[in-house]
Amino acid sequence: MPSCRPVRAFAVALLAALLGALLPAGTAHAADRTVQGGRLDWGIKSSFQSYVTGPIANGSWRLTSGAATVGGSNFRFHSAKGTYDPATGSFEARFTGGVHFTGHRKPTGGNELDLAISRPTVKISGGRGTLYADMTSKARGSGKVTSASQVPFASLSLGGINMKGGSSPIGLNNIPATLTTQGASAFAGYYTAGTPLDPISLSVDVLAAPTAPKKTTKPSTKPAAKPKAPQQAGALQDAAVDWGVRRTFREYVTGDIAQGKWTLSGGAQDGGALFRFPQGKGTFDAKAQTLNATFAGAVRFTGEHLDLTLTQVKATVQSGRGTLIADVVSAGKTQKAVPLITFTAKDFAPKSGLAALTEAPATLTAGGAKAFGGMYQAGTDMDPISLAVTVDKKAQLPALPDLGTAAEPTPTPTEQKDDAKPSSAAAAPAASSTDSSSPTGVYVAVGAGVLLLVAIALIAVRRRRTTQN
Repeated sequence: MPSCRPVRAFAVALLAALLGALLPAGTAHAADRTVQGGRLDWGIKSSFQSYVTGPIANGSWRLTSGAATVGGSNFRFHSAKGTYDPATGSFEARFTGGVHFTGHRKPTGGNELDLAISRPTVKISGGRGTLYADMTSKARGSGKVTSASQVPFASLSLGGINMKGGSSPIGLNNIPATLTTQGASAFAGYYTAGTPLDPISLSVDVLAAPTAPKKTTKPSTKPAAKPKAPQQAGALQDAAVDWGVRRTFREYVTGDIAQGKWTLSGGAQDGGALFRFPQGKGTFDAKAQTLNATFAGAVRFTGEHLDLTLTQVKATVQSGRGTLIADVVSAGKTQKAVPLITFTAKDFAPKSGLAALTEAPATLTAGGAKAFGGMYQAGTDMDPISLAVTVDKKAQLPALPDLGTAAEPTPTPTEQKDDAKPSSAAAAPAASSTDSSSPTGVYVAVGAGVLLLVAIALIAVRRRRTTQN
């Protein structure tokens, strides 16, 4: 009987050609998506916080680069950037912000305990997760200071979590974290490898893979450009002031005592650890480094025995010193133009069209102490202030911390019952409707139909050859 190999080869080639024509390029591997915006909530280790601020270390901690506090003992890092592959579940999110711990003050100056953690990054691949961070620490005993970038600080327990097929926003809740060997070394030896750390929670926004832009035909003629209004060199184009009032005040407002909240209006923006008052208008002298500007927006704090509004915010800078002024509304009464804080304003000259002060130390005035009902005395350190002025239309104001969209609460790995099988939905991103409606399934079904037709053709050929023989 003649060989059927040529027929089989033809059938395989036909099937490959048909499937190649039917399947669109890239269906075997979904395009990576961009992580843009979001927050990471993590207390690092709450017992360490208590140790630092307790009677033994008698120290403190401060937030850097826009980090905030949330809940009882969590720090909030912001402005996530990274990538996500819904096909494999591979995930990377880099966050901004840091915490600097100091304690054990020495009589000769300085601190024996000096530890800074910043720019945490969460990476997940192949069912394993790791938290990385920039670390600067002073070793116990020797006092040797070491700094390292993106130390693999903690391993993350992802039992039962399926990272595939997620839609935006992606949220993970209370993921257990354990100190690594490298993390223990970077932690200045305060804890050994394997020590449980505080769990992490995160929520990030994911942008869909960009599509190829459609080709457009450019018009043959360009419209006449509108004449530009003359601009004074070095004049104020735009301005914004960022101030969080005081961290402990925000915690008091939302805590168990006041049980309150804050409300923004008039264009004010919430950056987590600070409020932005935008759209500055006024005068700025680049040579003399003086400013007199008024900003949009208001913030109102309400709670038990609390109703305080700051509005009509103004900032003045002169001779290296600045003052933040606002109308204060409390108990139905308005105090106009109250100087709330003073701050250092050195080197306020424009660079590349932008004059900026970043986290300048601020001190409460006597008027500010009265505005806050005597809660703080004049001279109290308040949250630092950031001030930015553009003198060139091409210059841009510093970006506000991006907290992204809060994901819906999800179960945590520890909530699974011992006798239950790991659930693909536990603490995992919800499957995207766009993913589930992908045409890939249709193409596979068509391919299966083609395969069936080819098989029928092979059987027919064999029967025909058998009859001929």
